Amino acid sequence: MQAALEMVASESNFSALSLRRIARHAGVVPTAFYRHFRDMDDLGITLVDETFAELRAVLAGVDLPSLSIDGLIHHCIGLFAFHVCERRLLFQFLVRERYAGSAALRDAIQTNLAALNGQLTHDLSQLEAYSAVDNTDLALVAELVVNTVIATAERILDVARADAPVDTVVNDAERQLRLIFLGLSQWQSRPQTGYSTGDGAA
Repeated sequence: MQAALEMVASESNFSALSLRRIARHAGVVPTAFYRHFRDMDDLGITLVDETFAELRAVLAGVDLPSLSIDGLIHHCIGLFAFHVCERRLLFQFLVRERYAGSAALRDAIQTNLAALNGQLTHDLSQLEAYSAVDNTDLALVAELVVNTVIATAERILDVARADAPVDTVVNDAERQLRLIFLGLSQWQSRPQTGYSTGDGAA
């Protein structure tokens, strides 16, 4: 897995790699690959799952009710930025493969994103501050938050490659999330209604 990540860092994407090249880079014979993975997609999916396991661990390690929203945002973004910098190759892999990967990898990423959205939606639904917001709207907010976090990872990776401090990226991400949650704190869900088609139907 580490050999694959190191090679992806210097290649255009994961699909450009071959099993034999990865095995050679790892210092093992190609047949050893099959003791751990069925094929290249299986290796890629394992890397995707590991990346999202770390993201979920960041969320799971936070005691939501004990923190103010500002404190929560500051804590989580700082922790996330640290993980991205520490596990740069893993997050770089995720960012590259989200749109450019094989169908199997893209599906794995979307499945994990949906699970992350679901976890965050549930966590938000447990907070009294958002009791007037239904799960449909909370899911929309969760999607905004997750997309902001993924975009932040992309920016952190760009800055890290330039050997520049990530403080500006982290501060911008905090402000974006504060704006999202400021809007959420003022939101009250209403029954869903259809859109007019212009002929009187809704």
